[in-house]
Amino acid sequence: MNRIHPALITGALILCVLLTAGCTGTTGTSAATPVPTQAAGQLTPVSIHATPVQYKDVNGVRLAYWEFGSSGEPVLLIEGFDETVANDTLLKVAWNETFLTILSSKYHVYAYDHRGIGYSSDNNVTHTIPLYADDAAGLIRALGYDSMHVYGESMGSSVSQQLVIDHPDQVRKLILDSNTYDIRIPACRNLFTVIQETAANSSAPAGLRNEATANLAWNGTWDSLSGINKSVLLMVGTADIATPQSVSVGMAGQINGSWLVRFQGLPHVGSHEAPVQYAETAVYFLGTDEAPLSAQ
Repeated sequence: MNRIHPALITGALILCVLLTAGCTGTTGTSAATPVPTQAAGQLTPVSIHATPVQYKDVNGVRLAYWEFGSSGEPVLLIEGFDETVANDTLLKVAWNETFLTILSSKYHVYAYDHRGIGYSSDNNVTHTIPLYADDAAGLIRALGYDSMHVYGESMGSSVSQQLVIDHPDQVRKLILDSNTYDIRIPACRNLFTVIQETAANSSAPAGLRNEATANLAWNGTWDSLSGINKSVLLMVGTADIATPQSVSVGMAGQINGSWLVRFQGLPHVGSHEAPVQYAETAVYFLGTDEAPLSAQ
């Protein structure tokens, strides 16, 4: 069976789990020959602060976005809960610059702030995960594309799942990082507690409380995962206590032809601790000629 080549994943122990859905690899499919990414030190480093913020009007709000790289197929990065692309004293920075440097050396990368977060504006509409997915779809169109590859982390994974379910034609390949299909499941009780406390905290920024409320109201995607007909990679750290690896294992079993990569000892959103490994895994997956089993 085709799987991620271990030589590409340096410095971390990667376990590729072949489930019933498994990594794709029946007769008639073949993986592209791995082409190692240049070491990050040999690339021109990305600086988020040196990258100008740009704006697109989408669904009644003005979404702030940043553009990295100028060649290759487009990739949309969807940030997680309590995150923003550019530095904000109240929020976490969503994307590691080494990660962005490697990914944008091969792909045309776009990252943006959710409505009401960071540099993006808001309106009086109730925030929901499907609304965030509609925003992502609208941004893809506003940027002049019919579709993009999509990489979502944490809450961004939830939004990405909803995006591929609600707007399948606008998603090429899909990468889901630090995942859950529903924050209310017992395995994600730590995450649920944080989200619940944030929603009830009147001193938290309004945008953050709106994100929390959207997560609490989300019905999840479990019943729809088996209908996803895309090439999907799920990544998770084995030390993730917010969205434990068991959740991604279950999701991989539901998504036909999906790939699952587990990074030994890494926490939630491990790309900040192992940016080279996460970025090279993403680059290899996006460049591999694979198709879901049901498409064969």
